[in-house]
Amino acid sequence: MSVQPYEYSVLRAVPRVERGEYVNVGVVLYCQQLDFLGCATQLDSVRVRALDPTADVEGIEALLGAVSKVCCGGPDSGPAGQDAMGRRFRWLIAPRSTVVQPGPVHTGLTADPAAALDRLAGSLL
Repeated sequence: MSVQPYEYSVLRAVPRVERGEYVNVGVVLYCQQLDFLGCATQLDSVRVRALDPTADVEGIEALLGAVSKVCCGGPDSGPAGQDAMGRRFRWLIAPRSTVVQPGPVHTGLTADPAAALDRLAGSLL
């Protein structure tokens, strides 16, 4: 199989938005040509609470769970999860001022987007 382009964004937990400090908590990867949209998440509550001892770790976990549901699609993923894969990716990576924020979009090439997602998660989370 030939390599195809993909896009990805790192999700960041920003417990105190006004300070701008963050901890990487997820990666969302989209490969249009291989019909793949996936995410990997890993919340290190100790690191998040080091930035803000009062951080709502359970709320961050819930938001990451919602991201996963939107990536997978299906009936329990809400209206955003019913959209086409590309639109779901764009919605997930849209800039927002909240406790979980997407970073900039980066690109790469892969023949196996699931393996690329695992590799990125291993090095960024």
